[in-house]
Amino acid sequence: MTNTTTSGQAPLSSNELATKRTDMAFGRTVMAADRSLMAWIRTGLSLISFGFTIYKVLDGFKGSAAAVEFPHSPRTVGLLLTGLGTLAVVMGTVEYFQRRREVLPHYPVKLWRPSFAMAVIMSVIGVALFFGITARLL
Repeated sequence: MTNTTTSGQAPLSSNELATKRTDMAFGRTVMAADRSLMAWIRTGLSLISFGFTIYKVLDGFKGSAAAVEFPHSPRTVGLLLTGLGTLAVVMGTVEYFQRRREVLPHYPVKLWRPSFAMAVIMSVIGVALFFGITARLL
Protein backbone atom coordinates (compact mmCIF):
# COMPACT_ATOMS: atom_id res chain seq x y z
CA MET A 1 0.00 0.00 0.00
CA THR A 2 1.34 3.40 -0.91
CA ASN A 3 0.79 6.57 1.01
CA THR A 4 -0.57 8.56 -1.94
CA THR A 5 -4.10 9.84 -2.31
CA THR A 6 -6.44 8.13 -4.75
CA SER A 7 -6.39 11.08 -7.15
CA GLY A 8 -2.64 10.80 -7.68
CA GLN A 9 -1.79 13.86 -5.59
CA ALA A 10 1.30 14.21 -3.45
CA PRO A 11 1.90 11.53 -0.83
CA LEU A 12 0.32 12.01 2.56
CA SER A 13 2.60 12.88 5.44
CA SER A 14 3.09 10.52 8.36
CA ASN A 15 0.93 12.71 10.58
CA GLU A 16 -1.89 12.80 8.02
CA LEU A 17 -1.77 9.03 7.65
CA ALA A 18 -1.78 8.54 11.43
CA THR A 19 -4.75 10.89 11.83
CA LYS A 20 -6.65 9.16 9.05
CA ARG A 21 -6.00 5.71 10.51
CA THR A 22 -6.92 6.86 14.03
CA ASP A 23 -10.22 8.30 12.78
CA MET A 24 -10.94 5.02 11.00
CA ALA A 25 -10.17 3.08 14.19
CA PHE A 26 -12.62 5.19 16.18
CA GLY A 27 -15.22 4.64 13.47
CA ARG A 28 -14.72 0.87 13.77
CA THR A 29 -15.06 1.12 17.55
CA VAL A 30 -18.38 2.94 17.19
CA MET A 31 -19.61 0.34 14.70
CA ALA A 32 -18.56 -2.45 17.10
CA ALA A 33 -20.54 -0.78 19.89
CA ASP A 34 -23.55 -0.61 17.54
CA ARG A 35 -23.20 -4.31 16.71
CA SER A 36 -22.97 -5.21 20.41
CA LEU A 37 -26.08 -3.18 21.17
CA MET A 38 -27.93 -4.86 18.32
CA ALA A 39 -26.92 -8.26 19.72
CA TRP A 40 -28.33 -7.25 23.12
CA ILE A 41 -31.52 -6.14 21.36
CA ARG A 42 -31.84 -9.49 19.56
CA THR A 43 -31.31 -11.36 22.81
CA GLY A 44 -33.82 -9.19 24.65
CA LEU A 45 -36.40 -9.48 21.88
CA SER A 46 -36.07 -13.25 21.88
CA LEU A 47 -36.53 -13.45 25.64
CA ILE A 48 -39.46 -11.02 25.65
CA SER A 49 -41.30 -12.76 22.83
CA PHE A 50 -40.58 -16.21 24.24
CA GLY A 51 -41.78 -15.13 27.68
CA PHE A 52 -44.98 -13.68 26.27
CA THR A 53 -45.58 -16.81 24.17
CA ILE A 54 -44.94 -19.16 27.08
CA TYR A 55 -47.30 -17.09 29.22
CA LYS A 56 -50.09 -17.32 26.64
CA VAL A 57 -49.55 -21.03 25.92
CA LEU A 58 -49.37 -22.05 29.58
CA ASP A 59 -52.30 -19.77 30.36
CA GLY A 60 -54.31 -21.76 27.81
CA PHE A 61 -53.73 -24.94 29.83
CA LYS A 62 -55.46 -23.54 32.93
CA GLY A 63 -58.15 -26.22 32.93
CA SER A 64 -55.78 -29.16 32.58
CA ALA A 65 -54.49 -31.40 35.37
CA ALA A 66 -50.93 -30.07 35.01
CA ALA A 67 -52.14 -26.56 35.80
CA VAL A 68 -53.51 -27.73 39.14
CA GLU A 69 -50.05 -28.81 40.27
CA PHE A 70 -48.40 -25.53 39.15
CA PRO A 71 -51.09 -22.83 39.23
CA HIS A 72 -48.67 -19.89 38.94
CA SER A 73 -46.28 -21.27 36.31
CA PRO A 74 -47.57 -19.20 33.35
CA ARG A 75 -47.22 -16.01 35.34
CA THR A 76 -43.84 -16.91 36.78
CA VAL A 77 -42.30 -18.05 33.49
CA GLY A 78 -43.82 -15.20 31.49
CA LEU A 79 -42.75 -12.52 33.93
CA LEU A 80 -39.29 -14.00 34.36
CA LEU A 81 -38.51 -14.17 30.65
CA THR A 82 -40.12 -10.82 29.83
CA GLY A 83 -38.24 -9.20 32.70
CA LEU A 84 -34.94 -10.79 31.69
CA GLY A 85 -35.42 -9.67 28.08
CA THR A 86 -36.13 -6.11 29.13
CA LEU A 87 -33.15 -6.20 31.48
CA ALA A 88 -30.93 -7.44 28.64
CA VAL A 89 -31.91 -4.50 26.43
CA VAL A 90 -31.38 -2.03 29.27
CA MET A 91 -27.97 -3.54 30.10
CA GLY A 92 -26.96 -3.34 26.44
CA THR A 93 -28.02 0.30 26.32
CA VAL A 94 -25.96 1.09 29.42
CA GLU A 95 -22.95 -0.65 27.89
CA TYR A 96 -23.47 1.34 24.68
CA PHE A 97 -23.45 4.62 26.66
CA GLN A 98 -20.20 3.62 28.37
CA ARG A 99 -18.52 2.89 25.03
CA ARG A 100 -19.90 6.10 23.55
CA ARG A 101 -18.60 8.11 26.52
CA GLU A 102 -15.11 6.61 26.06
CA VAL A 103 -14.99 7.47 22.36
CA LEU A 104 -16.77 10.85 22.46
CA PRO A 105 -13.75 12.98 23.50
CA HIS A 106 -11.85 11.70 20.45
CA TYR A 107 -14.54 11.11 17.85
CA PRO A 108 -17.98 12.69 17.36
CA VAL A 109 -20.76 10.14 17.90
CA LYS A 110 -24.40 11.10 17.46
CA LEU A 111 -26.64 9.89 20.27
CA TRP A 112 -29.63 8.96 18.14
CA ARG A 113 -28.13 6.22 16.06
CA PRO A 114 -30.50 3.55 14.66
CA SER A 115 -29.31 0.91 17.12
CA PHE A 116 -29.93 3.22 20.08
CA ALA A 117 -33.40 4.15 18.80
CA MET A 118 -34.27 0.46 18.49
CA ALA A 119 -32.96 -0.18 22.02
CA VAL A 120 -35.23 2.54 23.40
CA ILE A 121 -38.23 1.14 21.50
CA MET A 122 -37.53 -2.40 22.72
CA SER A 123 -37.10 -1.19 26.31
CA VAL A 124 -40.47 0.56 26.21
CA ILE A 125 -42.16 -2.49 24.68
CA GLY A 126 -40.54 -4.83 27.20
CA VAL A 127 -41.58 -2.69 30.17
CA ALA A 128 -45.12 -2.39 28.75
CA LEU A 129 -45.40 -6.18 28.33
CA PHE A 130 -43.97 -6.82 31.77
CA PHE A 131 -46.41 -4.46 33.47
CA GLY A 132 -49.24 -5.63 31.21
CA ILE A 133 -48.80 -9.22 32.36
CA THR A 134 -48.44 -8.09 35.96
CA ALA A 135 -51.56 -5.88 35.83
CA ARG A 136 -53.60 -8.67 34.25
CA LEU A 137 -52.69 -11.01 37.10
CA LEU A 138 -53.54 -8.63 39.92
